[in-house]
Amino acid sequence: MGVVVALEDKQPSPRIDGLVGLTKSDMEKVNAAILSRTGSQVTMIPEVANHLISSGGKRLRPMLTLATAQLAGYQGEGHVKLAAAVEFMHTATLLHDDVVDESDMRRGKLAARMLWGNEASVLVGDFLLGQAFRMMVEVGSLPCLDVLSTAATVIAEGEVMQLAAAKDTQTTEDAYLAVIAAKTAALFAAACEVGPLLAGRPKAEVAACRSYGHNLGVAFQLIDDALDYGGTAAKLGKNVGDDFREGKITLPVVLAFRRGDEAERAFWRRTLEKGEASDADLDVAQGYMRKHRALEDTIERARHYGKIACDALELFPASSMRAAMIEAVEFAISRAH
Repeated sequence: MGVVVALEDKQPSPRIDGLVGLTKSDMEKVNAAILSRTGSQVTMIPEVANHLISSGGKRLRPMLTLATAQLAGYQGEGHVKLAAAVEFMHTATLLHDDVVDESDMRRGKLAARMLWGNEASVLVGDFLLGQAFRMMVEVGSLPCLDVLSTAATVIAEGEVMQLAAAKDTQTTEDAYLAVIAAKTAALFAAACEVGPLLAGRPKAEVAACRSYGHNLGVAFQLIDDALDYGGTAAKLGKNVGDDFREGKITLPVVLAFRRGDEAERAFWRRTLEKGEASDADLDVAQGYMRKHRALEDTIERARHYGKIACDALELFPASSMRAAMIEAVEFAISRAH
């Protein structure tokens, strides 16, 4: 099973060192808050939570909360608790997702559900959501609470939308983009919006940061979709082909199904709708994607959303933080290389 996406060039891959460096001192405070808030007398709670929290995620979403707060000139400490709340929301959704998807791996190691069971994963996810909302309340900003609580609702709606569309090969590109706008981009958007909101910036700046986050989130998910068929387990942090084995309809599938002949569509219906997929079928699926340039076009769409994200930042004056946030978009898309 080879790597399908071969879009290598001679340029060094973009990194997020700039973002990491500019948010370093605040991220240390966020990490301290995360550690303190996962504590509980119920020993299983910190065990399950820290299994995922300490498993090497880049913490891009809370970093973006800190970054947009800095970009907006915020002076205070509220952004630290909001960033920690964003990370808890993200971790909770991962714990819940792995149960719904029956995933075995997460970030390169066994999913929490494989070690502690589905019930514990769901309940610890609920605990983390509760802690997230406690921190939001402590910050005392009703507009920020509104943004993040709305995002929590939208994310749940996105998960249900994905469940409804699961194994449905008739899913359109627009319908799929609506799913990832809710499931993935909503938290990116909210994470970026609360910084300037907290700083009391004008509506145009708040909207620009939200647009940046939303479009980065869409691009990020589209690259994940492409990597599932053309990446490596090391890059994905899970097994290549998991989406295929779980019968998930992602954009590469939508494109390959639409562009295929009737025999190819019958293949997708058998493997995804009926769940009759063998290990060898993944190779066939990858072959159809190569034939119809489904992965390349998925990545091209990700670049389109990445460009919109970068353009949103043009409202702000040039600065090292703005440059680092643009670099973060390039990093997210370069994962497909």
